[in-house]
Amino acid sequence: MDYVLTILPDILKGLLLSLEIYIIAVVLILPLAVLAAIGKVSGPVFLKKILFLYTWIWRGTPLLLQLFFIYYALPYLGIVLSPFTAVIIAFVLNVGAYETEIIRAGIESIDKGQYEAAKALGMNYVQTMRRIIIPQTIRRVLPATCSEAILTFKDTALVAAIAMSDLLRSAKEIVTRDFKITPFFVAFIIYLIISSILVQIFARLEKRFSIYE
Repeated sequence: MDYVLTILPDILKGLLLSLEIYIIAVVLILPLAVLAAIGKVSGPVFLKKILFLYTWIWRGTPLLLQLFFIYYALPYLGIVLSPFTAVIIAFVLNVGAYETEIIRAGIESIDKGQYEAAKALGMNYVQTMRRIIIPQTIRRVLPATCSEAILTFKDTALVAAIAMSDLLRSAKEIVTRDFKITPFFVAFIIYLIISSILVQIFARLEKRFSIYE
């Protein structure tokens, strides 16, 4: 137990970095996904084609490979990013692609009669989406979105691959230093606790905003 208390501060520093990446990514992902989903549903043809390529590429390749490409390959094109910036871009584009498709499906699931009703009330397209369609869509896609958000936190462990001192890498460095596997168990428990907290938070959100049809 004394050993655990000794290594805990270093591991918690890694946890703070993991949480920082997670929170910033989630905040940026949602607006991107909503706008991209609307573009895929009702944007001009050229925009739909661009968004199709975006979701096809970023959903069809591994997040780790995308992270390597952004951090290691872009410098060959003259684009040098800090590890933190590279991680945020990779997570936002990757998870945003999945969330775009989730929200797009949610928008398309809304009955077309609601668009006609909104038009009859004198609402333009923007007002219809903001006041009627998007609120219903968010409630419908909330379960899938919550699951994606939980997976995103666990995926932050991938940033250790570009030498960022997140929770996993902090534990690994201590294991290498002390030749003990205890730090891995500590990291395991912390990941489990944080994931369980997220599950409870999102379960409450789902219950609060659930719809019955």
